[in-house]
Amino acid sequence: MSSRRKLYTTAIEILRRQIRPLPRILHKLRPAPPPCRVSLQRSLLIDDSQCFHRLFPFSRCTVRLCSPYSTWSGNGVACACWNCSEPSPAVGPFLSCGACGAVQPVDLSVDYFQIFGLEQGFDLKDDNLEGKYKDWQKKLHPDLVHSKSEKEKTYAVEQSARVIDAYHTLSKPLSRALYLLQLAGIFVDEEKTVMDPELLSEMMDVREAVEEASDPKALMEIQHQIQRKHKDWSNSFREAFNKRDFDCAISATQKMRYYERAIEEIVKKL
Repeated sequence: MSSRRKLYTTAIEILRRQIRPLPRILHKLRPAPPPCRVSLQRSLLIDDSQCFHRLFPFSRCTVRLCSPYSTWSGNGVACACWNCSEPSPAVGPFLSCGACGAVQPVDLSVDYFQIFGLEQGFDLKDDNLEGKYKDWQKKLHPDLVHSKSEKEKTYAVEQSARVIDAYHTLSKPLSRALYLLQLAGIFVDEEKTVMDPELLSEMMDVREAVEEASDPKALMEIQHQIQRKHKDWSNSFREAFNKRDFDCAISATQKMRYYERAIEEIVKKL
């Protein structure tokens, strides 16, 4: 018992020497679920992310790593602005600092729905997606940081591009559906040909009707019919995805893709 106490005392002294006045990495110690009975409320500043576990290999407490830069990790761990050290907001994405306005590095743990403060789902419960997109671009556009450091210029290019992709992905039903499947860990091959004779026959009939249409009114009538079918399959996707019936959800996206392409062909001819 005495030798073990000396060992832990020595380990603690080594750990204290690792602490720096200006930390590069912040670790928060939180007790793991029972049977751990020790509650650690303070934070330790450690250079090596595995230092604690090397010194205390039998500890059941976990070490949480927080980036030395910014961004919201999605699990409530607050970090700080790389430029002014202002803490990030407790909730929501940390794409730019509210104190100094500095653009922050991309945090890939923040999904496209979180960027716009939306609940993850097929139906967007906020009709102001475009407004939120424009608000972000007013803060993140690379032209706004042309006189700033090269680091911030890089962050602005990356953040702005990601917000643009998020906006275009969520603004259309098909791309939104595919993204939801991606978040669920399901990859859909968009180039895969659908071997559905009935659907393929219908698409051939649509193409012929579009080619033979002699005026915009006829084209718009065809467009309305296709849009109704596209909406029906969108509803089918929603129901299947909510039930976690991924096979039916994937099948619905394949139908949606064909109808979307048909709508695009009609729009080109209008």
